[in-house]
Order: sequence, then C-alpha cells, then structure tokens
Amino acid sequence: MTGLPEPISPAARTALEQELATLRTERETVAATLRGTDADSPGDLADQADELQRATEAARLDSRIAVIEARLAQAAAAAPPAPGVVGVGSTVTVRFSDGATRSVHLGEIADAADNALVTADSPLGRALLGHGAGETVSYRTPGGPASAVVVSVGAPPAPA
Repeated sequence: MTGLPEPISPAARTALEQELATLRTERETVAATLRGTDADSPGDLADQADELQRATEAARLDSRIAVIEARLAQAAAAAPPAPGVVGVGSTVTVRFSDGATRSVHLGEIADAADNALVTADSPLGRALLGHGAGETVSYRTPGGPASAVVVSVGAPPAPA
C-alpha cells in the first residue's frame, strides 16, 4: 500500500467484519477444548499431540483476528483518496506497455466474481496506489518488470 492508512470499501469492510465474527466463533470453540495442562501431567502422547494441535490452531486464529482488527482500525482512521488519485475502491483505466487498455477496480479482498478486480496488495495494485492520470507506474511480475500508464481514475462504483 502507500504506507498511509488506506480506506476500504463498504463491501470490503462487511467481508472483513463477517470473517472476524467467524474467526472469533472458531476461536471460542477451540478455546473450549484447550485443557491448559502442563507438560508433566500424565496422559498419552496422542492426547498431548491433539492439545498441541489445538493450541497451534488457537494461535493461528489469534494472529488472523489481530490482523483484521488492525486493518479495520486503520481504515476507520483513513480519509478517502483525493479526487483523481488512485486509492482502494477506485476504478482505474490503465494502458499497458503492449498498448492494451483495461479498466480495473482496485479492491482489498479478492472476489472471483469480479473479473476487473485488482487487489491493492498485488504488484499492479501497489504500484497504482497514490498515482493519478498520466503517470507511469512500474511493478514486478513473475515474468519480470512491467509498466503501465494511468489513463484515468474514477470514483468507486456506486453500491448495488
């Protein structure tokens, strides 16, 4: 991203809030199965391995919960990008070095149903953030360096 707090679209906020609720429910379920026993307690190795696996899962859930909470807090403190500047939620028309022009929607959460979506953490998405029409952006692809010219920047599409 640009290093500054980035706003998120209402759809992305809803998706993150739903994921957070699901993760918290999963975490409660895992926490209820943790015994909190110490390593010196009797029990077979299978019980200890299961306990370790549940503790590892709890740590994974805690980590993802913390990431989502931080992202939601950061987004709440962010102002939307200035008009004409690419930010999360912008619709951007870009012209690639081969001459092809494409309009993309810069989003935060991948959506298989949105063929025009470019995530903000993808190489192209990161390159576009903070730029405006007429600027050339450079980014790296698995095939090597690439560049594109920002043709135009539009506002986020209206909610359906």
